[in-house]
Amino acid sequence: MPDTDRERLRALLSQYSVRFGEFTLASGQKSNVYVDVKQTAYRAEAMPLIGRLLLEKLAAEGWRPAAVGGLTLGADPIAMAIAHESARTATSVDAFVVRKEPKSHGTMRYIEGPVSAPADVVVLDDVCTTGGSTIKAVERVREAGYRVLGALCVVDREMGARENLAAAGCPLAALYTLSEFSAAERGQSSGT
Repeated sequence: MPDTDRERLRALLSQYSVRFGEFTLASGQKSNVYVDVKQTAYRAEAMPLIGRLLLEKLAAEGWRPAAVGGLTLGADPIAMAIAHESARTATSVDAFVVRKEPKSHGTMRYIEGPVSAPADVVVLDDVCTTGGSTIKAVERVREAGYRVLGALCVVDREMGARENLAAAGCPLAALYTLSEFSAAERGQSSGT
């Protein structure tokens, strides 16, 4: 059994989220590895691990956001896990959601959550490939008047997201890189 929270979460992601085959990614690129973090993030055993580890990552980056969130649906369970776990600490971090389309009635907003602009926030994503959807969320959040400290994802596929987000003025931090899974998974699938 894995010893640390990071190892435990990595094992859960390996078990439930990392798949091998032929896939088309959200970026349109083809890949033989698919990572569906939601398959892990919505599990009760993973939520506290995600919350704790990403709170630690926020602190390690020196980011002290009032809230975290990103484009629905990938960022939703991650934002909620962080907010829930932060309630157990001295550092309260609220969650928000970035809609893909503005609400069609009432406030007609893209952003839903308890923190008003201007506030410091971190944009979340479950998996970053080229960073396109993360950049879209960053733009929406900035347009709403929030200050984006950076972006944080669970898995960076190492396919340009870091560089593309940097070009958009947004540093990217990740809990894991795809290479941490690929090598281990290939070893397991070959029986070694």
